[in-house]
Amino acid sequence: MDGGRVMIPEVQTPDSTAGYRGRLAPSPTGRLHLGHARTFWWAWQRARAAGGRIILRNDDLDTARCRPEFVAGFLEDLRWLGLDWDEGPDIGGPYRPYSQSQRSSLYRDAFETLRSAGFLYPCQCSRKDILDALQAPHDGDEEPVYPGTCRPDRVSPDYRGSRQGVAWRFRVTDGEHVRFVDGGCGPQEFVAGVEFGDFVVWRPEGLPSYQLACVVDDAAMRITEVVRGRDLLASTARQLLLYRALGEVAPAFFHCPLVTDEKGVRLAKRQDALSLRTLRESGRNPMDIRRELEAIPTP
Repeated sequence: MDGGRVMIPEVQTPDSTAGYRGRLAPSPTGRLHLGHARTFWWAWQRARAAGGRIILRNDDLDTARCRPEFVAGFLEDLRWLGLDWDEGPDIGGPYRPYSQSQRSSLYRDAFETLRSAGFLYPCQCSRKDILDALQAPHDGDEEPVYPGTCRPDRVSPDYRGSRQGVAWRFRVTDGEHVRFVDGGCGPQEFVAGVEFGDFVVWRPEGLPSYQLACVVDDAAMRITEVVRGRDLLASTARQLLLYRALGEVAPAFFHCPLVTDEKGVRLAKRQDALSLRTLRESGRNPMDIRRELEAIPTP
Protein backbone atom coordinates (compact mmCIF):
# COMPACT_ATOMS: atom_id res chain seq x y z
CA MET A 1 0.00 0.00 0.00
CA ASP A 2 1.28 3.45 -0.96
CA GLY A 3 -0.50 6.49 0.43
CA GLY A 4 -3.79 4.64 0.55
CA ARG A 5 -3.35 3.24 -2.96
CA VAL A 6 -3.37 -0.46 -3.66
CA MET A 7 -1.47 -1.76 -6.66
CA ILE A 8 -2.89 -4.80 -8.41
CA PRO A 9 -0.19 -7.45 -8.87
CA GLU A 10 1.80 -6.87 -12.05
CA VAL A 11 0.32 -8.29 -15.21
CA GLN A 12 2.51 -10.57 -17.22
CA THR A 13 4.53 -9.24 -20.15
CA PRO A 14 4.24 -11.45 -23.21
CA ASP A 15 7.48 -12.41 -24.92
CA SER A 16 8.68 -14.99 -27.40
CA THR A 17 10.32 -17.17 -24.74
CA ALA A 18 7.13 -17.43 -22.66
CA GLY A 19 5.07 -18.14 -25.77
CA TYR A 20 2.73 -15.37 -26.86
CA ARG A 21 -0.94 -16.34 -26.90
CA GLY A 22 -3.38 -13.77 -28.25
CA ARG A 23 -7.06 -14.10 -28.95
CA LEU A 24 -9.93 -12.97 -31.14
CA ALA A 25 -13.27 -13.09 -29.33
CA PRO A 26 -16.20 -12.06 -31.54
CA SER A 27 -19.74 -12.23 -30.21
CA PRO A 28 -22.25 -13.64 -32.75
CA THR A 29 -24.97 -11.07 -32.12
CA GLY A 30 -24.66 -9.43 -35.56
CA ARG A 31 -22.29 -8.91 -38.47
CA LEU A 32 -18.72 -7.81 -37.87
CA HIS A 33 -18.01 -4.23 -38.95
CA LEU A 34 -14.89 -2.18 -39.64
CA GLY A 35 -14.42 -1.42 -35.95
CA HIS A 36 -14.21 -5.13 -35.15
CA ALA A 37 -11.97 -5.64 -38.15
CA ARG A 38 -9.46 -3.06 -37.00
CA THR A 39 -9.20 -4.48 -33.49
CA PHE A 40 -8.94 -8.08 -34.73
CA TRP A 41 -6.40 -7.11 -37.38
CA TRP A 42 -4.35 -5.34 -34.73
CA ALA A 43 -4.54 -8.36 -32.39
CA TRP A 44 -3.61 -10.76 -35.18
CA GLN A 45 -0.60 -8.70 -36.24
CA ARG A 46 0.74 -8.42 -32.68
CA ALA A 47 0.51 -12.17 -32.21
CA ARG A 48 2.13 -13.02 -35.52
CA ALA A 49 4.89 -10.43 -35.02
CA ALA A 50 5.70 -12.11 -31.70
CA GLY A 51 5.79 -15.54 -33.31
CA GLY A 52 2.83 -16.51 -31.14
CA ARG A 53 -0.48 -18.28 -31.43
CA ILE A 54 -3.93 -16.86 -32.10
CA ILE A 55 -6.95 -18.35 -30.35
CA LEU A 56 -10.42 -17.75 -31.79
CA ARG A 57 -13.16 -17.85 -29.15
CA ASN A 58 -16.88 -17.70 -29.82
CA ASP A 59 -18.33 -15.42 -27.10
CA ASP A 60 -21.91 -16.65 -27.46
CA LEU A 61 -23.28 -16.25 -23.92
CA ASP A 62 -26.05 -13.85 -25.00
CA THR A 63 -28.47 -16.62 -25.93
CA ALA A 64 -31.26 -14.17 -26.74
CA ARG A 65 -29.27 -12.49 -29.54
CA CYS A 66 -26.60 -14.99 -30.63
CA ARG A 67 -27.45 -16.84 -33.83
CA PRO A 68 -25.67 -19.71 -35.64
CA GLU A 69 -25.58 -17.76 -38.91
CA PHE A 70 -23.55 -15.04 -37.21
CA VAL A 71 -21.01 -17.64 -36.07
CA ALA A 72 -20.64 -18.89 -39.64
CA GLY A 73 -20.53 -15.27 -40.74
CA PHE A 74 -17.64 -14.18 -38.55
CA LEU A 75 -15.63 -17.28 -39.54
CA GLU A 76 -16.07 -16.40 -43.22
CA ASP A 77 -15.50 -12.68 -42.76
CA LEU A 78 -12.32 -13.06 -40.71
CA ARG A 79 -10.83 -15.47 -43.22
CA TRP A 80 -11.79 -13.15 -46.08
CA LEU A 81 -9.98 -10.31 -44.29
CA GLY A 82 -6.84 -12.46 -44.25
CA LEU A 83 -6.81 -13.65 -40.64
CA ASP A 84 -6.11 -17.18 -39.52
CA TRP A 85 -5.96 -18.83 -36.10
CA ASP A 86 -4.32 -21.80 -34.44
CA GLU A 87 -7.14 -22.88 -32.12
CA GLY A 88 -10.86 -22.28 -32.32
CA PRO A 89 -14.39 -23.68 -32.47
CA ASP A 90 -13.94 -24.83 -36.07
CA ILE A 91 -10.51 -26.49 -35.68
CA GLY A 92 -10.31 -27.46 -31.99
CA GLY A 93 -7.25 -27.24 -29.78
CA PRO A 94 -5.92 -28.13 -26.32
CA TYR A 95 -8.27 -25.76 -24.45
CA ARG A 96 -11.54 -26.72 -26.15
CA PRO A 97 -14.39 -26.11 -26.23
CA TYR A 98 -13.94 -22.66 -27.76
CA SER A 99 -17.58 -21.55 -27.51
CA GLN A 100 -18.58 -19.95 -24.22
CA SER A 101 -21.99 -21.62 -24.29
CA GLN A 102 -20.18 -24.95 -23.80
CA ARG A 103 -17.95 -23.83 -20.93
CA SER A 104 -20.54 -23.41 -18.17
CA SER A 105 -18.83 -25.76 -15.70
CA LEU A 106 -15.72 -23.56 -15.67
CA TYR A 107 -17.78 -20.46 -14.92
CA ARG A 108 -19.72 -22.23 -12.19
CA ASP A 109 -16.48 -23.40 -10.53
CA ALA A 110 -15.08 -19.85 -10.57
CA PHE A 111 -18.34 -18.48 -9.18
CA GLU A 112 -18.30 -20.98 -6.31
CA THR A 113 -14.68 -20.13 -5.57
CA LEU A 114 -15.50 -16.43 -5.32
CA ARG A 115 -18.65 -16.99 -3.28
CA SER A 116 -16.93 -19.36 -0.84
CA ALA A 117 -14.15 -16.85 -0.31
CA GLY A 118 -16.65 -14.10 0.58
CA PHE A 119 -16.14 -11.86 -2.46
CA LEU A 120 -19.79 -12.00 -3.60
CA TYR A 121 -23.21 -11.13 -2.25
CA PRO A 122 -26.75 -11.64 -3.64
CA CYS A 123 -28.49 -8.67 -5.24
CA GLN A 124 -32.15 -8.12 -6.14
CA CYS A 125 -31.75 -4.79 -7.92
CA SER A 126 -32.81 -3.73 -11.40
CA ARG A 127 -33.17 -6.51 -13.93
CA LYS A 128 -31.85 -4.14 -16.61
CA ASP A 129 -28.60 -3.68 -14.68
CA ILE A 130 -28.29 -7.44 -14.38
CA LEU A 131 -29.03 -8.12 -18.05
CA ASP A 132 -26.59 -5.43 -19.14
CA ALA A 133 -23.84 -7.30 -17.31
CA LEU A 134 -23.98 -10.05 -19.93
CA GLN A 135 -22.45 -7.83 -22.60
CA ALA A 136 -19.16 -6.02 -22.83
CA PRO A 137 -19.77 -2.40 -21.80
CA HIS A 138 -18.72 0.53 -23.98
CA ASP A 139 -18.03 4.23 -23.57
CA GLY A 140 -21.28 6.04 -22.97
CA ASP A 141 -23.20 3.04 -21.65
CA GLU A 142 -21.12 2.04 -18.63
CA GLU A 143 -23.33 0.94 -15.77
CA PRO A 144 -23.76 3.56 -13.03
CA VAL A 145 -21.66 3.15 -9.92
CA TYR A 146 -23.67 0.73 -7.79
CA PRO A 147 -24.72 2.40 -4.52
CA GLY A 148 -24.39 -0.78 -2.47
CA THR A 149 -28.12 -1.20 -1.88
CA CYS A 150 -27.90 -4.97 -1.34
CA ARG A 151 -24.56 -5.09 0.45
CA PRO A 152 -24.80 -7.50 3.41
CA ASP A 153 -24.30 -4.74 5.98
CA ARG A 154 -27.32 -2.84 4.59
CA VAL A 155 -29.98 -5.56 4.43
CA SER A 156 -31.76 -7.77 6.93
CA PRO A 157 -30.47 -11.21 7.94
CA ASP A 158 -33.58 -12.78 6.36
CA TYR A 159 -32.69 -11.30 2.99
CA ARG A 160 -29.06 -12.37 3.29
CA GLY A 161 -30.32 -15.94 3.49
CA SER A 162 -32.18 -15.69 0.18
CA ARG A 163 -30.42 -17.31 -2.77
CA GLN A 164 -33.20 -17.83 -5.33
CA GLY A 165 -33.75 -15.53 -8.30
CA VAL A 166 -30.93 -13.16 -7.45
CA ALA A 167 -27.86 -11.86 -9.18
CA TRP A 168 -24.48 -11.94 -7.46
CA ARG A 169 -22.20 -8.94 -7.24
CA PHE A 170 -18.48 -8.73 -6.60
CA ARG A 171 -17.90 -6.35 -3.69
CA VAL A 172 -15.14 -3.87 -4.41
CA THR A 173 -13.09 -2.09 -1.77
CA ASP A 174 -14.21 1.54 -1.87
CA GLY A 175 -11.27 3.82 -2.49
CA GLU A 176 -8.96 1.13 -3.85
CA HIS A 177 -6.89 2.37 -6.78
CA VAL A 178 -6.59 -0.20 -9.53
CA ARG A 179 -3.56 0.64 -11.64
CA PHE A 180 -2.05 -1.03 -14.67
CA VAL A 181 0.12 -0.10 -17.63
CA ASP A 182 -1.70 -0.57 -20.91
CA GLY A 183 0.30 -1.37 -24.03
CA GLY A 184 -1.75 1.01 -26.17
CA CYS A 185 -2.82 3.74 -23.74
CA GLY A 186 -0.03 3.82 -21.15
CA PRO A 187 -0.54 4.03 -17.36
CA GLN A 188 -4.15 3.68 -16.23
CA GLU A 189 -5.82 4.16 -12.86
CA PHE A 190 -9.41 3.57 -11.76
CA VAL A 191 -10.82 4.12 -8.28
CA ALA A 192 -13.23 1.50 -6.98
CA GLY A 193 -16.40 3.00 -5.56
CA VAL A 194 -15.87 6.16 -7.60
CA GLU A 195 -15.39 5.17 -11.24
CA PHE A 196 -16.95 1.73 -10.91
CA GLY A 197 -18.81 -0.03 -8.13
CA ASP A 198 -19.82 -3.54 -7.08
CA PHE A 199 -20.40 -5.35 -10.36
CA VAL A 200 -22.50 -8.32 -11.40
CA VAL A 201 -20.66 -11.60 -11.98
CA TRP A 202 -23.63 -14.01 -12.00
CA ARG A 203 -27.13 -13.56 -13.36
CA PRO A 204 -30.39 -14.97 -11.94
CA GLU A 205 -30.73 -17.19 -15.02
CA GLY A 206 -27.58 -19.05 -14.02
CA LEU A 207 -25.21 -17.39 -16.49
CA PRO A 208 -21.93 -15.57 -15.82
CA SER A 209 -21.51 -11.91 -16.68
CA TYR A 210 -19.15 -10.75 -19.42
CA GLN A 211 -16.57 -9.80 -16.79
CA LEU A 212 -16.39 -13.24 -15.15
CA ALA A 213 -16.58 -15.29 -18.35
CA CYS A 214 -13.85 -13.21 -19.96
CA VAL A 215 -11.47 -13.67 -17.01
CA VAL A 216 -12.16 -17.40 -16.67
CA ASP A 217 -11.63 -18.08 -20.37
CA ASP A 218 -8.54 -15.90 -20.81
CA ALA A 219 -6.95 -17.55 -17.78
CA ALA A 220 -7.92 -21.09 -18.80
CA MET A 221 -6.70 -20.57 -22.37
CA ARG A 222 -3.40 -19.12 -21.12
CA ILE A 223 -3.84 -15.84 -22.97
CA THR A 224 -0.74 -13.65 -22.46
CA GLU A 225 -2.07 -10.43 -24.02
CA VAL A 226 -5.62 -9.20 -24.53
CA VAL A 227 -6.02 -6.78 -27.44
CA ARG A 228 -9.37 -4.97 -27.55
CA GLY A 229 -11.00 -1.55 -27.93
CA ARG A 230 -10.38 1.42 -25.65
CA ASP A 231 -14.02 1.40 -24.58
CA LEU A 232 -13.12 -1.59 -22.37
CA LEU A 233 -10.43 0.09 -20.26
CA ALA A 234 -12.72 0.31 -17.23
CA SER A 235 -13.62 -3.36 -17.68
CA THR A 236 -9.94 -4.19 -17.29
CA ALA A 237 -9.96 -2.64 -13.82
CA ARG A 238 -12.85 -4.89 -12.80
CA GLN A 239 -11.26 -7.93 -14.36
CA LEU A 240 -7.96 -7.38 -12.59
CA LEU A 241 -9.84 -7.63 -9.29
CA LEU A 242 -11.31 -10.94 -10.44
CA TYR A 243 -7.91 -12.29 -11.49
CA ARG A 244 -6.56 -11.43 -8.06
CA ALA A 245 -9.52 -12.97 -6.21
CA LEU A 246 -9.24 -16.18 -8.24
CA GLY A 247 -5.49 -16.39 -7.74
CA GLU A 248 -4.78 -16.15 -11.47
CA VAL A 249 -2.02 -14.23 -13.23
CA ALA A 250 -3.52 -11.47 -15.37
CA PRO A 251 -2.47 -11.12 -19.01
CA ALA A 252 -1.02 -7.95 -20.46
CA PHE A 253 -3.53 -5.57 -22.06
CA PHE A 254 -3.41 -3.50 -25.23
CA HIS A 255 -6.43 -1.27 -25.90
CA CYS A 256 -6.86 -0.01 -29.47
CA PRO A 257 -8.40 3.23 -30.73
CA LEU A 258 -12.03 2.91 -31.82
CA VAL A 259 -13.29 3.36 -35.37
CA THR A 260 -16.03 6.00 -35.54
CA ASP A 261 -18.40 7.27 -38.20
CA GLU A 262 -18.36 10.73 -39.76
CA LYS A 263 -20.06 12.12 -36.62
CA GLY A 264 -17.47 10.63 -34.30
CA VAL A 265 -19.85 7.94 -33.00
CA ARG A 266 -18.51 4.46 -32.33
CA LEU A 267 -19.58 1.95 -34.97
CA ALA A 268 -22.35 -0.48 -34.07
CA LYS A 269 -23.44 -3.81 -35.56
CA ARG A 270 -26.65 -2.22 -36.83
CA GLN A 271 -24.60 -0.15 -39.32
CA ASP A 272 -24.79 -2.82 -41.99
CA ALA A 273 -23.27 -0.63 -44.72
CA LEU A 274 -19.94 -0.90 -42.89
CA SER A 275 -20.18 -4.62 -42.14
CA LEU A 276 -17.50 -6.90 -43.54
CA ARG A 277 -20.22 -9.04 -45.14
CA THR A 278 -21.59 -6.06 -47.09
CA LEU A 279 -18.11 -4.94 -48.14
CA ARG A 280 -17.23 -8.47 -49.21
CA GLU A 281 -20.41 -8.93 -51.22
CA SER A 282 -19.91 -5.57 -52.92
CA GLY A 283 -16.62 -6.81 -54.36
CA ARG A 284 -14.21 -4.91 -52.15
CA ASN A 285 -10.64 -6.20 -52.04
CA PRO A 286 -9.62 -7.33 -48.51
CA MET A 287 -6.07 -6.02 -49.04
CA ASP A 288 -7.54 -2.57 -49.66
CA ILE A 289 -9.63 -2.88 -46.49
CA ARG A 290 -6.54 -3.76 -44.45
CA ARG A 291 -4.65 -0.78 -45.85
CA GLU A 292 -7.57 1.48 -44.95
CA LEU A 293 -7.68 0.08 -41.42
CA GLU A 294 -3.96 0.74 -40.95
CA ALA A 295 -4.35 4.27 -42.32
CA ILE A 296 -7.08 5.29 -39.84
CA PRO A 297 -5.48 7.95 -37.62
CA THR A 298 -5.18 7.36 -33.88
CA PRO A 299 -7.30 9.89 -31.90
